Amino acid sequence: MLELLHAGRRNVDEIWVATDLDDSPVVAEIVDLARARRITLNEVSRRRLDAEATSEAPQGVIARAAPLRPVELEDLIDGDGVPFLLVLDGITDPGNLGALLRTAEGAGVSGVVLPRHRAARITPTVAKAAAGAIEHLRFAQVGGLPAALQTLGEREVWRIGLDGSARDQLFDLKVADEPVALVLGAEGRGLSRLVRERCDQLVSIPIVGNLESLNVAAAGALACYEVVRHRGTV
Repeated sequence: MLELLHAGRRNVDEIWVATDLDDSPVVAEIVDLARARRITLNEVSRRRLDAEATSEAPQGVIARAAPLRPVELEDLIDGDGVPFLLVLDGITDPGNLGALLRTAEGAGVSGVVLPRHRAARITPTVAKAAAGAIEHLRFAQVGGLPAALQTLGEREVWRIGLDGSARDQLFDLKVADEPVALVLGAEGRGLSRLVRERCDQLVSIPIVGNLESLNVAAAGALACYEVVRHRGTV
């Protein structure tokens, strides 16, 4: 909620606050920002607020806001700076998607590419797991990831897929400081065949313990910050 108001990218029609909500600096800041922007504030009962909320445990504050507006894939490529994209292939778990988006924003990812079908969408549950990151990230929704990856390749963006069976390791990545798109697959099946074939390089994360792999959110965090490390932005 707070990041929604700080980012200022979406119109907010009204904000509801539960009448039994304890005082907190965060809620006070939300109220102050809403009043400064002349957003309608309504105090309602907890029962009414919970019934209206579209996510679990809304924590006593909800907002009615305009939907997120995706951009074209070309807009992500042509944005300011060297493109640093995250391409998500069939992530279906809302918690993982939210965690990936939170990591992406923290790592300075310039855009996220999502499939329109057979994957989790940016729902209120995902937005909550992302902790406000969706208000700062730019998204492109595409009909098919293989075609999108082909476009990225034609525009000289390196397409790096994470694959547990790859011989090359993430930590030996040589192109991280160039235009790059990290491609992550769903848990279990990983990258789909056509998506894998469109990648310029497949890399793995070395596992030295007893588990076979990391979940996609943890793997994505390592990959994003490996790009950050190579780019010298930390």
